[in-house]
Amino acid sequence: MTLESIDHTPPPFFRQGASALSKVAFFGLLAMLLMVSDERFKITNPLRAGLATAMTPFQWLVLQPLHAADYLGSYFISLQEARSLAAQSVQKLTLDTLKQQKVEQLQFENDQLRKLLDLRPRLPVSAHAVQVLYETPDPYSQRLVIDKGAANNIAEGSPVIDGAGVLGQVTRVYPWVSEITLLTDRDQSIPVMNARTGERNVAFGNPGHVGGALELRFVPPGADVEVGDLLTTSGIDGVYPAGLHVATVSHIERRTDAPFARIQASPLAHKLGRHLLVLQQAKELPPPPVDDATKPVRGKKQSNVKEGLPSSDGNTSAGAIGASGVNP
Repeated sequence: MTLESIDHTPPPFFRQGASALSKVAFFGLLAMLLMVSDERFKITNPLRAGLATAMTPFQWLVLQPLHAADYLGSYFISLQEARSLAAQSVQKLTLDTLKQQKVEQLQFENDQLRKLLDLRPRLPVSAHAVQVLYETPDPYSQRLVIDKGAANNIAEGSPVIDGAGVLGQVTRVYPWVSEITLLTDRDQSIPVMNARTGERNVAFGNPGHVGGALELRFVPPGADVEVGDLLTTSGIDGVYPAGLHVATVSHIERRTDAPFARIQASPLAHKLGRHLLVLQQAKELPPPPVDDATKPVRGKKQSNVKEGLPSSDGNTSAGAIGASGVNP
């Protein structure tokens, strides 16, 4: 072998295969093929499910220290919040107890005055606790569906309240559920009274306002209405009991060129609450108790002659003659 036939070029340090451009093109096409196949045929879903199942214990183990730290931090925060809420609850309970005593005293005095003035007694009111199931999807009405209906003695037209005030009225009753139309619905109206002045008005629903509102219509511009006035039910319609909180006046617009003022009121009830009360007034008063002195005595015939009135034979009773001072 001659020296000229020997390759004197140094061997490559790394073995060269396909060119880099060829590799980029091949793997790029492969990646696009896998993505299209996964999108159309979901070929990697079993693989992903298997990997997720296999990694679940490791993920749970890794997250335990973080969960423990969060639990300890939330425990101390919850304990502090619970103590603060307990103190507030005790203070609120004391104030509510004082208010209840005042209300009971005022109620007793009111009942005595109504008896002295011979006024008609108020109708008793019963309440049914209900829970909101969902809100109707109708964009043109504001209604809620509750979990009780005719089977639970829910009557159509009954007022509905929450802890803050009047929320609406039962408008449809089914055997097991009922629909409540909110006061802010365009078809709803409620008679109200200004708690500060005693002026009576009618509030109409105004769903066009942000969050829903009530509008007092046909109020003269010079009427004594101020922002912040409390509006309560007047009770003159026979549907809503008197004295329930309805709304507070939020905006007043008086214009000299308009015959009436524009008054907006914000409802006090929260439509996002889940627990409500359905009120139902008795349609008739219970019969008055019969006095023992007025009960008829069995075995004795009652006389038709009354004191001071002529008897059936035309003669005047002895009691009437004695009272007039004329001798028989």
